[in-house]
Amino acid sequence: MDIAIVVLALLLALLVVAVWYALRWVRMRRLGGVSVALRWQPDRERSGWHLGIGRYRGEEFVWYRVWSLRTGPDRIFQRDGLEIADRREPVGVESYAVPAGSTVLRFESDVQEPIEIAMGPGALTGFLSWLESAPPGRRIPRAS
Repeated sequence: MDIAIVVLALLLALLVVAVWYALRWVRMRRLGGVSVALRWQPDRERSGWHLGIGRYRGEEFVWYRVWSLRTGPDRIFQRDGLEIADRREPVGVESYAVPAGSTVLRFESDVQEPIEIAMGPGALTGFLSWLESAPPGRRIPRAS
């Protein structure tokens, strides 16, 4: 087998993957997605931030990891299951791992593990509006 054919096949495969990621990213942004960094189990010492796109789907906030081949969301959060426990600015090197100008929100509940979400000012305003809105007759705690 010729080495040039193997190298060409590998380059073609890398090109296909790169195009897949680019199209996925553009599609998600066009469908109303916002840049969001997510960190689950934030109390663990080695817990890191993961970049992704967040979208609103009715009563759900769905999160898609940027570097994933999955077509569906990686995490799904129900609006009534999210309660803000803390709000802070990114600290130290953390500011390089989250979107520019981000605020970090910590969520805790009895149902799921603690998580932290970091998003920029525009995305944060939209997220808090979505979180505080609810259909008539349903009460949820104030988010901000």
